Amino acid sequence: MSVLVVGISHNTAPVALLERLALDPEGVHKLVLDVSSSSHVTEAVAIATCNRLEVYAEVERFHGSVEELSAHLVEKAGGEPELFVPHLYVRYDDAAVSHLFQVAAGLDSMAVGEAQILGQTRNALRTGQELGTVGSTLNVLFQQALRVGKRARAETGIDRVAPSLVSAALDQALHGGGLAGRRVLVVGAGAMAGLATATAVRRGATDVVIANRTPERAERLAAEYGGTPVALADLPAALAEADVVLACAGARGTLVTAAMVREATAGGRPLALVDLALPHDIDPEVRDLPGVTLVGLADLATALRGTEAADEVDEVRRIVGQEVAAFLAARRQASVTPTVVALRTMATTVVDTEMERLANRLPDLDEETRAEVLQTVRRVADKLLHEPTVRVKELSNTAGVVSYAEALADLFALDPGAVSAVTRPEGL
Repeated sequence: MSVLVVGISHNTAPVALLERLALDPEGVHKLVLDVSSSSHVTEAVAIATCNRLEVYAEVERFHGSVEELSAHLVEKAGGEPELFVPHLYVRYDDAAVSHLFQVAAGLDSMAVGEAQILGQTRNALRTGQELGTVGSTLNVLFQQALRVGKRARAETGIDRVAPSLVSAALDQALHGGGLAGRRVLVVGAGAMAGLATATAVRRGATDVVIANRTPERAERLAAEYGGTPVALADLPAALAEADVVLACAGARGTLVTAAMVREATAGGRPLALVDLALPHDIDPEVRDLPGVTLVGLADLATALRGTEAADEVDEVRRIVGQEVAAFLAARRQASVTPTVVALRTMATTVVDTEMERLANRLPDLDEETRAEVLQTVRRVADKLLHEPTVRVKELSNTAGVVSYAEALADLFALDPGAVSAVTRPEGL
């Protein structure tokens, strides 16, 4: 069994294509269940954010699985494989492990080092566990990825140096200006909206208004940050009083229309809008209105390139490389264990058989002598097996096409999958 990743992200596709792959929680659940029911897949998890959609799967074979996972993603985007397939990327086995660790550490994010991806990775694992599509392989892999992400942020300043998407968007929309004395309107009440609200308050926003389709969620978020909740129907009026708009709902269909913005900015009143949603919440045509500044994900993808602190990123890359090597080494050694146990089980069986034969041939042998002979034979067997078992563990970490565990199993006609290979035999 091996791990396969098929995905699409801001690194490989324009925002317009990513918008067509934006999934709500129900859509993510269906994708995971569909992938897990594929013929070559035994486990499945999906990481879905505003700028990436990745499917992780434990698979029995490579080629058939790539085709199946790609087909599921293309289907979620409404078909047209010729449009989407060129933007998909594939990572397999060791490369899949490395990719996930980089994602969790924030190295693959649009804003390098942003902290939200760690929570999104955790949610992906939790969803897979709740759906029953996660087994031991992906559970161990994702748990380790989360530990790597935490270590990267604990040992470096990557999350402090690299700006969050919200902070970067505000810097670009306000041309580096602050929020003191400004009224901020947040559209949406989900996780990204919570981040947007917290960022706005931290940066000195005088007043924060939360507009959401579900009043209860708007009220909860507003209460947490001392803001004001409004109904989505009151959006035009809220726009007319806002200085900055942060749209994070990701609803199907445009929430902030060009007509609304035109009316809200009548007379040339300036208005800065940030659209962090996928699909977008704000009509892109507002960009052409006088006095209006619009910053979307596509603008951020360009603006954030090269902004990361080189020293911090290099240190995180070192940590990730170290963790990948350790994880792969442990996995390879674990894969050798059944073969080693099977070899020692075979030796124990041979020793027991020969001692039984000796007992039949020398029935008058006293117990003390019998015990001494048994101990001697076991020592001989143990010394003969010691070097091969140590070497096969060492060689399991070397790169190459040769599987020394398989070679050992073939040479000694071992069955590492047998029940007897689960537990190490006593006495050897």
